Amino acid sequence: MLLWVFLLMILTLSSGSHCSPPSLPLRMPRYADAIFTNGYRKVLGQLSARKLLQDLMSRQQGERNQEQRAKVRAGRQAESMWADQKQMALESILVALPQKHNRNSQG
Repeated sequence: MLLWVFLLMILTLSSGSHCSPPSLPLRMPRYADAIFTNGYRKVLGQLSARKLLQDLMSRQQGERNQEQRAKVRAGRQAESMWADQKQMALESILVALPQKHNRNSQG
């Protein structure tokens, strides 16, 4: 009978130490770490998304600025060409006036 009691005590002690779940103090730090890690990942994901959006918006704004500069440049070139044409027309008129005046006075 004493042997059975001894075996029962050994089984109880060994099964109690190996099969029981970790005690509450060991679970709490793991749980807190998991909460922190999940929150940290979420924040990092939000920061990455925000940076990506800012990059896309700045690229888009840069493209818009380039388009506006190209339009301004084209407008300036057109104005310059128009001014050149006006100047050439005025010069041809000024050259033609004295010649016309000379013909009218001689004839």
